[in-house]
Amino acid sequence: MRLACSRKFLSAAKARLNNMNARKVLLAFSLFASLMSAQTPAKQEEKKVPAFMGPCSNLVCEFEKDWSRNNVLIYGLANAMPEEKYSYKPTPAQQSFGERVLHVAQVNLMLLQALGAKTPAPSIDMKATSKAASMAALQSVGEYGAAVIKEFGEQGLLARIDSPGPLGWFMGPQISRQRALYFLMTHSQDTYGQLVVYARLNGITPPASRQP
Repeated sequence: MRLACSRKFLSAAKARLNNMNARKVLLAFSLFASLMSAQTPAKQEEKKVPAFMGPCSNLVCEFEKDWSRNNVLIYGLANAMPEEKYSYKPTPAQQSFGERVLHVAQVNLMLLQALGAKTPAPSIDMKATSKAASMAALQSVGEYGAAVIKEFGEQGLLARIDSPGPLGWFMGPQISRQRALYFLMTHSQDTYGQLVVYARLNGITPPASRQP
């Protein structure tokens, strides 16, 4: 009788031990799987980080990255808008979507040329409003601006010049080139905000606002 009870006790104890070991293995596997799933997206996100979000160690690099970021924002939104919507106006008094896109390229080109760079300026159709022409203008002027920034270097960006065009009216008779460039970038951001409204009124979410 005692022997039978001992065997039953040993058998039950062995079963409990096996169950505990199984639970430990399962728990370890679950933790490992959760860690792997948590790390994998992070690695994927690292690969998707745009170049303009990287670190900088000098002024020229900062200008290049900020300029690039602005161009990517507007170019991405301009590309997201369908061709047939480039003539869209929220109200009759406003410019069309295509006209506002081209406006960014027009202002950027005008003031970049006034900074005194030797880099040849691109030629764009100042009256075009089609998607292809507007995006081509954005791209060529964006590349021109990046080349101008690189040409001037830090000393050239810090140098003071006579205020180009209308900037003298609200910035004074002389400004640094870096201030003129940041005016262009803030102007682009203002126009980007307007274009976002145009896009959303047509049911289009800007690429920069889309969740992964």
